[in-house]
Amino acid sequence: MEEILNAIQHRPPFLFVDRIVELGETRIKTTKEIRPDEPVLAGHYPGQPIMPGALICESIFQTGAILLSKMMGGIDKGVPVLTRINNAKFKSIVRPGSILDIEAELVEKVSNAYFMKGKASVGGKTSVTVDFTVTLAKEAS
Repeated sequence: MEEILNAIQHRPPFLFVDRIVELGETRIKTTKEIRPDEPVLAGHYPGQPIMPGALICESIFQTGAILLSKMMGGIDKGVPVLTRINNAKFKSIVRPGSILDIEAELVEKVSNAYFMKGKASVGGKTSVTVDFTVTLAKEAS
């Protein structure tokens, strides 16, 4: 967890990555345990809780931000800010108690834009796929 906290600025309760599983030059795999006590689950279909698709996407975006931070040697180079979401596909429901397997890959860098793609799955079954773009923003002083 310390490695994640050093790579991105997100913090609980808005941190949706628990562990880095694999890290390559342009690819990363992480996990997130969807705990039954996640605050958002109390109101997202009470009695039939499911993880919101937007937050599954957020876990992919955070995984991509960790990758960029690792590629650039830390968050002091800028904060990755989401600028575009394309082709988001929601394929299966994620329920409490699941382990979300998350992947992100850098597809292309053009100027200060990083074009990425990601996927989240549970037990080998794809839940979400999405293409996204981030740019690095300088922190406000």
